[in-house]
Amino acid sequence: MGMYEDVFRASTEDPESFWLDAAEGIDWDVVPRRALDSSGAPFYRWFPDGRLNVCFNALDRHVDAGRGDQPALVYDSPVTGTLRTYSYARLRDEVAVFAGALARLGVERGDRVVIYMPMVPEAAVAMLACARIGAVHSVVFGGFAPRELALRIDDAAPKVVVSASCGIEGKRVIAYKPLLDEALELAAHKPEKSVVLQRPQAPADLGPDDLDWADLVAAAPPAECVPVSANDPLYILYTSGTTGKPKGVVRDCGGYAVALHWSMGAVYDIGPGETMFTGSDVGWVVGHSYIVYGPLLVGATTVLYEGKPVGTPDAGQFWRVAAESGVKTMFTAPTAFRAIRKEDPEGTLAAHHDLSALRYLFLAGERLDPETYRWASALLDVPVIDHWWQTETGWPIVANPVGIEAAPVKPGSPTRPLPGWDVRVLDASGRPAPEGVDGAIVVRLPLPPGALPTLWNDDERYIASYLSAFDGYYLTGDSGHIDDDGYVFVMGRTDDVINVAGHRLSTGSMEEALAAHPDVAECAVIGVADPLKGQVPRGFVVLKAGAAREPGEVEAELVQLVRDRIGAVASLKDVAVVAALPKTRSGKILRKTMRGIADGRDEPIPSTVDDANVIDALRPVLRSTGDGGSNT
Repeated sequence: MGMYEDVFRASTEDPESFWLDAAEGIDWDVVPRRALDSSGAPFYRWFPDGRLNVCFNALDRHVDAGRGDQPALVYDSPVTGTLRTYSYARLRDEVAVFAGALARLGVERGDRVVIYMPMVPEAAVAMLACARIGAVHSVVFGGFAPRELALRIDDAAPKVVVSASCGIEGKRVIAYKPLLDEALELAAHKPEKSVVLQRPQAPADLGPDDLDWADLVAAAPPAECVPVSANDPLYILYTSGTTGKPKGVVRDCGGYAVALHWSMGAVYDIGPGETMFTGSDVGWVVGHSYIVYGPLLVGATTVLYEGKPVGTPDAGQFWRVAAESGVKTMFTAPTAFRAIRKEDPEGTLAAHHDLSALRYLFLAGERLDPETYRWASALLDVPVIDHWWQTETGWPIVANPVGIEAAPVKPGSPTRPLPGWDVRVLDASGRPAPEGVDGAIVVRLPLPPGALPTLWNDDERYIASYLSAFDGYYLTGDSGHIDDDGYVFVMGRTDDVINVAGHRLSTGSMEEALAAHPDVAECAVIGVADPLKGQVPRGFVVLKAGAAREPGEVEAELVQLVRDRIGAVASLKDVAVVAALPKTRSGKILRKTMRGIADGRDEPIPSTVDDANVIDALRPVLRSTGDGGSNT
C-alpha cells in the first residue's frame, strides 16, 4: 500500500482523490463522483452522490463472487458450550429472512429498530437485516437497566425492538424480558412489536405485543437489499452524556463502509479468508466496527465470542479461541489483558495452545500501560499494537498501521495519526502546544469518512459537545502530547489532568509508574479535592494473583516509586490495595465515578457498570481521609 509518510501525505494533500480511490473497494449501486461535500460545514458529508447497500457489501457480494462456502462468522460460546460456524451463504440467507420478517412488521427504509441482545449470532443477523432493508439499528447492551433502555427507546423512537429472553454474564443467567417490559412501561414512545429470541437457559413469557423469533422467521420470505444514499444513517449508537441524556452518535452508510474496508487492510492487515477475533461486545462501537461490519466487508472470518477473558472458565479462553479458529489478528481492551495477567501472571495457560497463526495483538478502549504492553509482547512474541479511537470516530484515529508500514513501537504511545486524521495538541488558549507538552488533543476538520456527521436529532448538541471549544477542530476530550517523531501520547481524559498546588499533572503518568511495580496487576489514580492544594492524587491498585506481600509494604513502595519517577511534585502519598476496580462492561475504569464518591458527592452508578458491587465495596476506601490502607 506504500510507505506511511506517502500514504498520509496523499490523504491530507488530496483527500478527494485519496478517498475516491478507497471507495473503489466498495460495490456501489451509484458510484460516487465526489468524495466530500463541505457546503453544509461544519456538517460535512462524504460521497453525497453515491448509493449502496452495506449488507450487500458485507454478505451478498462475497457469495456472488463464489465464496459462499467460506466461513463468515464463528460463534464461540464457552458459557453455553456452543461452537458454530456460519458460511457467507448461510449468514446471507438468515439475514435475508430476518430482514423479510422485519419488512412484514412494517419496518421500512429510515425506520429505527432497537436491538437489546446478548453476544449471540442473532444480534449480528438483526443488525445486518436492518442494513439490508435500509432501516437504522440502535444496539443497546443486553441487560442494560430499564431506565437507560427507556431513554434510548424514547430518543430513537423505534418501530420494533428485537431482544432475547436472557443473557449469560459469566456464571449468571440474566432474564432480559422483565427488564425490557419495565423499560417499555417507562418509555413515552411505544414500539409496535417486540421480537424475542427464546434461549433455553431462561425462556420468556410472551405478551400480546411480543413475537417469537423462531415463529416469525419460519413464515417470512427473504428480502432483497435496498439501495440507500451514502449519507443515510446506518445506525445510532448511544454514548454517555454530561447531562445524563445519552448522545446518539450517528453513523452514515457510505463513509463508514469505505473507512472500515480501508482500515481492515491498512491497520489490521486482514484480508479475504483471514480470521479476526475481537473480544468485545456488539453494544460497543468496537463490536459494530470490528466484530460485524469491518471483517465482513473485506470477506474475512469474524469470531463472535460469548464469554469473559477470565472465569468462563479460566484465563486461557482467548488463547483457546485464537488456536481453534486460526486467528491472525486479535483485538481487545487492555483491561482484558490485565485481568488475564492478574489470574495467570506467568502466562502458563497460553503454552497449552497453538498460537502459530497469531500475527498481531491490537489493544484499545483504554490507555495501554507500558507494563501490560511488555507482558503481552513477551508472552506472545508478536507485535502488540496500541491504538486509540472513540465511539464518535467509528475507526482508529492513531495507530501503527501494520498493513502500510509498521513503525518502531514506543511503549505508552499508540504511534502516529492514521491517514485522514489531522491530529493536533492545543493549549487552553487554542495555540499549538510545544512538542512533548500535554494539552487538549483535537482533530482538524473535516473529520474523515466513517466519523460521526452529527448526533441523532441534535445538531446543536453536536456542535456544543465537539466543535465549540476550538474553532475548526473536533475536541476529542482526551489530553496528551506529540513528541518530535510525531508519536501521539494519550494520557487520559481532559478531566484526568489534575491541578496540585498550581502544577498540572497527568494521572496517566502516575498510573504508568504504579503499573511498573512487579506485584501490580492494574491501577487507577484519581484527583480528589484538597483544601490546601486544590487537588491531590490518590492511587488504587489490584495485586496479581499469588502476590504474597503485605499490602502496607506494597503501598509504601508504590508511593516511593511515583516519587522516584515523577518527583515530589506529584504529591502521591496515598495508595490503597483493593480487591477490584469498578469498570464499564467494555473494561474502562470508572475514574469519574470514583472521583465523585471520593469528593463526597452522591455519585450515581453509571448504567454501563459491569458490577455495581465493586463500587459499593470501594466506597469506604474512597471516602476515607486519605491515610491509605488496604481493602483486600
